[in-house]
Parts: sequence; C-alpha cells; structure tokens
Amino acid sequence: MAVGEGASVSVHGANRLGSNSLLDLVIFGRAAARQCADTISANQKHSNLPAEASERIIAKFDKMRFADGGKPTAEIRNEMQLIMQNHAGVFRTEKTLKKGIEKLATTLESFNAVSVSDKGLIWNTDLIETFELENLLGQAMITMQCALKREETRGAHARDDFPERDDENWLKHSLGWLNDDNTTRIDSQPVKLDTRTDEIESIPLKTRVY
Repeated sequence: MAVGEGASVSVHGANRLGSNSLLDLVIFGRAAARQCADTISANQKHSNLPAEASERIIAKFDKMRFADGGKPTAEIRNEMQLIMQNHAGVFRTEKTLKKGIEKLATTLESFNAVSVSDKGLIWNTDLIETFELENLLGQAMITMQCALKREETRGAHARDDFPERDDENWLKHSLGWLNDDNTTRIDSQPVKLDTRTDEIESIPLKTRVY
C-alpha cells in the first residue's frame, strides 16, 4: 500500500507546493489502516520469501561496501547536484534539460567506479551515503527526463519554452523507470478529479500564479 505523495491520489495537485501533503497522509493513511484491519487476520504469518531473496540483498550490500573504484561518493554527488542546479532548476527549457541529461548520463555511469573508503559495519556513514546516492542519481535522471517530455508549465515545473499550462495534453501524472542499463522509460497515468461521492464537489482547475 502507498500513502502520501507516493500514492498519487491528486488531492493537493500542483498546489501542494505550499503544503506538506498532510491531507494525503491523514486521509489515505487512515484508509490504508482500515484496509489492513479488514484484510489481515490476527497472528497471520507472512508468506515465505524466495530462498535467493536474501542472497541478492547481501550480494548488493557487499558489492557496495567493498566498492573500490576511483571516484569517492562525495565527488559524484557534487557533480549530480551541480548538474541539477544548472540544468533542472525551476525555470527550464528543452536546451538546458537535454544538456543536463547528457551530463547526468556520464555522472550516472561513473557510479560504477564509486569508491567506499569505510568497509566497517558500525556507523558507516560513507556506505549509507553511497546507497542514498545511487537512489538520488536515478531520481535525478527520471526528474529531468519527465521534465523534458512535459511540454507545458505546471506547478513548480516552469518551461520557458512552453509557458502555458496544457490540460488537454498534460493533465496527468508523469511516471518514470530507470532500467538496469541506465536507459529510461517514461509513461503517465490520469489525474483523478472525480471525488466518487455526491457530498463533495471536485475542485476546479485553477492557474497557479506567482
């Protein structure tokens, strides 16, 4: 189950910039808890995990822990941050995004040569930050690929080359996948405006102004 922003329930819409998605968490967190209570029996046991499941996790952990390439985690992270600041800020264009994607692809590939200096198992912040960086690199690439594809301005996504909101073509959630070979796949799913009740009307779309 997913609650909050991960559930993409469209409660806050583009206007969630000024909030913390609290409504998503409270309303759908409660709904998820009720669903759990209805579907899970007391003392119910989990299904057995596949025998190789833990082996894959430990293998990835050890691979990261003993990584001895030529680029420290902090160096790769700094490259990623500068690319995102310079090419994927609030105000974007096709040119800046394409250039950023090109640069980020190189940085993403360089993660294969990451170096983890601390091999210990106690309070290993170097290892934690390396795992975090792997996730951040993927998120950064998907963010820019979705921003490039979305040819409109909406919420915090401001395209100087497409300054108007386009509900006809872009009233939808962007979805992105990063493949094992660092290629991406971008798709979408519709925004749900129907409240599914007669008691509450759907809030009409409105232009966000600054």
